[in-house]
Amino acid sequence: MALRTVDLDTFFHPRTVAVVGASDSGRKPNTAMTNKIVRWADVGGAEVLFVNPTRDSVAGRPCAKSLSALGRPVDLVAILVGDPLPVVAEAIETKARYAVIFAAGFAEVGAAGRKLQDDLEALVASSDLHLLGPNTNLNAFEVFRDDLQGKAIALITQSGHQGRPIFQGQQIGIRLSHWAPTGNEADLEVADFVAYFAGLDDVGAIACYIEGFKNGRTLQLACDSAARARVPVVTVKVGRTEAGSSMARAHTGHLTGSDAVVSAAFRQFGVTRVDGLDELLEVSAALARTKPPSAAALRRLAKGHGGRVCVYSISGGTGAHMADLVAARGLELPTLGRATQEALHQWIPPYLRVSNPVDNGGAPSSDWRGSKILDAIIADPAVDLVLCPITGALPSMAGNLTKDLVEAAASTDKPVFVVWGSPVGDEPAYRETLCTATVPTFRTFGNAVLAAKAYFDHHRFVAGYRSPFRRRRTTGAGAAAAAHAILAPAGRHQSLSEAASAELLSAYGIPVARSQVCGSPAEAVRFARSVGYPAVMKISSPGIAHKSDLGLVRTGVRDDADVRRTYGALLATAARAAPEATVDGVLVAEQLAGIECAVGIAHDQLFGPVVLFGLGGVLVEVLKDVTFRIPPFLAPEARRMTGEIAGAALLHGVRGAPAVDIDAVVDVIMKVQRIAVELGGDIAELDVNPLIATAHGAFAADALVVRA
Repeated sequence: MALRTVDLDTFFHPRTVAVVGASDSGRKPNTAMTNKIVRWADVGGAEVLFVNPTRDSVAGRPCAKSLSALGRPVDLVAILVGDPLPVVAEAIETKARYAVIFAAGFAEVGAAGRKLQDDLEALVASSDLHLLGPNTNLNAFEVFRDDLQGKAIALITQSGHQGRPIFQGQQIGIRLSHWAPTGNEADLEVADFVAYFAGLDDVGAIACYIEGFKNGRTLQLACDSAARARVPVVTVKVGRTEAGSSMARAHTGHLTGSDAVVSAAFRQFGVTRVDGLDELLEVSAALARTKPPSAAALRRLAKGHGGRVCVYSISGGTGAHMADLVAARGLELPTLGRATQEALHQWIPPYLRVSNPVDNGGAPSSDWRGSKILDAIIADPAVDLVLCPITGALPSMAGNLTKDLVEAAASTDKPVFVVWGSPVGDEPAYRETLCTATVPTFRTFGNAVLAAKAYFDHHRFVAGYRSPFRRRRTTGAGAAAAAHAILAPAGRHQSLSEAASAELLSAYGIPVARSQVCGSPAEAVRFARSVGYPAVMKISSPGIAHKSDLGLVRTGVRDDADVRRTYGALLATAARAAPEATVDGVLVAEQLAGIECAVGIAHDQLFGPVVLFGLGGVLVEVLKDVTFRIPPFLAPEARRMTGEIAGAALLHGVRGAPAVDIDAVVDVIMKVQRIAVELGGDIAELDVNPLIATAHGAFAADALVVRA
């Protein structure tokens, strides 16, 4: 329920650094690594100590034979040798606080490497030492520019090469403050650094390149800490495909997890997922450099409205192109007020459109009119963000336009986004004006619109966020005790009968369609009469999980005679289709009308029990219109699940059908979550399909529980 506390200030700002394997010999890799660490330590004011059993001095500095020979503990040990475990053991003995292992050949290379990493992890876990790596690089020892403005990006990567373009963002004025290359994460992991960076006042966004996560719960807790601190996290997460997952495992030895569940975890905790490294840099920079929307804008966002964008360009074609992209992302293009349009036409010819997009025709960008136009657009209360695409970087217009944009952005809390469309990127207006300011600047239309969407989504999310970890929910033990009694007769990996599964749901207060297992046609007729026709009849057997697939479910049973015929037919079909299965009888149930949904529990290799919601019925595995959440989550998150599926409109009524009781659906999701939390170790799978959602409630019409 809480992350461990790790003093990463000491890691990034040590007082003493020992370099084990220090070298000054020619062009050896250890020499370059030694020099880099020394430069980083010197900039940070740390004392550097060299250790090498074969040297008395390195680069004119004395060199100890071992860490023990230093005669004092150090804050950070940089291990440059190929066999690092003995050095780690010595670092523990000498009370070092942190160590870094650069060597590869651990979990990323197979079983032998996995065993070696297991030994390393056990060694570190038994001590107070914290370790970065193995299989990491020198990126933690980069020296960052200190002459750039605005809040910084803190970078976390599991591949040094993939982080390089983000680091190079400094060359175009984007400020960075930290780089954590986590490698195989034998100890320190992504979650430790996310939580640490979220607590730094100077960090405006956390940018991540992730191949896999060490632990699903620590990931949740770290992203929760960032959401509570209102610090955006932007992530490239590979492993969307089997090919990507395979490469990620080979690279870092991580389990990549189900991509659908990882995406759900990101949504649950407000993480912005992007695909490209250019997107990672530009979206992170935009979020770091901008202030939250106004209170009025946040209220509109909370009600489900899109962020309001005004597109301002020097070309009607450019404005039309950008407007398409903005609208396609679900953002709004509000019509500017009449007073604003009248003001704009003082400086823009009357035959050009100024309602939004605003087309100035080009000429006003070259003189005093440009700043007047921007001031009028920004002042319009319908505008939350201004987006100015500059496609033709003509010096006669772009020079003044970029200066006006920088000055306008400095005068307002509303974001001003600029697209510099030139593929060259060496123009003075770009290099000397935009790159020396903190105006979010993009090289493509798509990235600018993606960042605008991320800006509004992030602030909508954090404004309404409530942490599910702040207070641990306690519940009575009655439901869990009843559930354990129901589960007890079933063996490992065995399914419960539908009747027993429904009994378990009822123990947790989930409404279940009225049903009864009947041992004779006469009993079936009596019960069908009690619930009313038409009725549903099914085989009841713990050994038959998916009855519909075998023709063992009949709906629309219309009268007594039909019940008798169906009873015999179901038994005969079961005998042919599943001769080894034990049949308890025929289950007769009331037939409910409504929208067929599905709610369930599945186990993810990274997160453990996860809760599923979507459209149900026999086509659930074909349509796959489902979404996930990872416990714990609060009721507003369950409500968000109901709006995320493609068929969400069905729940709100279409073509004259009444809307379903969303509150009842949310209540079922929350109760299923409670089952996941309390019985997650006992249940391998829970499938409520269909859950019939009606205007007056939600009722489980079929259920399957499989023991772990």
